[in-house]
Amino acid sequence: MRGKRDPVERESRGSRDLYDISTWEKRSTVDAISTWIYRFGVASAKAFVIVLAAVFLLAQFALGGLGALAEPVVGVLVVLSIVPAFAIAAYVWYVDVTTGEPLSLLVVTFTLAVLFAMFAAVVNSIAQGAFGALPSVIGMPLFFFLVVGPVEETVKLLAVRLYAYDDVRFGAVIDGAVYGAAAGLGFATIENAIYITRGLEAGLGTFELIGAAGGTAAIRALAGPGHVLYSAIAGFYLGLAKFNRENAGPIVVKGLLIAAFFHGLYNTLAGIVPGLLAAAATWISPPIALIGFLVLYDGAVAYFLYRRISSYRRAYEDAGIIHGGDEPTAELTEFDP
Repeated sequence: MRGKRDPVERESRGSRDLYDISTWEKRSTVDAISTWIYRFGVASAKAFVIVLAAVFLLAQFALGGLGALAEPVVGVLVVLSIVPAFAIAAYVWYVDVTTGEPLSLLVVTFTLAVLFAMFAAVVNSIAQGAFGALPSVIGMPLFFFLVVGPVEETVKLLAVRLYAYDDVRFGAVIDGAVYGAAAGLGFATIENAIYITRGLEAGLGTFELIGAAGGTAAIRALAGPGHVLYSAIAGFYLGLAKFNRENAGPIVVKGLLIAAFFHGLYNTLAGIVPGLLAAAATWISPPIALIGFLVLYDGAVAYFLYRRISSYRRAYEDAGIIHGGDEPTAELTEFDP
């Protein structure tokens, strides 16, 4: 989508060739070389980010206990822990009124989110020490709102932006929510795996490990859907930015702010509200209080996402577009950011 035109181009109304004066296109050998260098640089930068993330992930396997995933039972627990998150991601895919998103792009987005989760883990670990010096009642909320929420939502959105975003099959605003949900599922999967296998660090035996991992898997199954919801919201706004290039930056930031706020608020309230509920009503056990909080909170966030998707669906149908019909092709130039 083109921005403002130079006055010379605008007033000439196509009456003369303005190449290298106020317009540009690939014509000469230098133009071709410049184009190749640009594309090579972008591709190299993307490859470097992916390789660096892969190195971090391999380090987790070597040093962080993820090797326990080789245990069949532990692997099954990880899979079971993401079933609720998968169900939400599948629902977001299902309610997409445009052409269904290709499995290949969804798988790549999922995989990139798994890799980029390592960036968030590193940043969170480094930043936590600084906030740990503050009283916990102040330090932890600040840590959740200023670090955990923004960092984790940014790396999930990066998983969408790095590959699927530039594909012509990302052809509608709502597609951003679908790919965002896929990124959230990938992030939740590796995060659950890390939590579930953490028992190895305590030196537990095989049966003790499986028992501890099973309990953690049950909790992570309820926490995982949040990742899908938050990144689907941020992804929706990324899709909106793709088709509103003149305001793309503020739109992306808005999506990240909303997703990070929901994320930070969840982390803050999850450590407070269940305990208050269990203390106020002695007949409510702490596990039930936690489950109730998670269901209600995720339900509220899901309703926010549902409103965004429903508004798009209504506009799509009001425009007279046949459900599942051809999507508009994104008008991209070679040098769109």
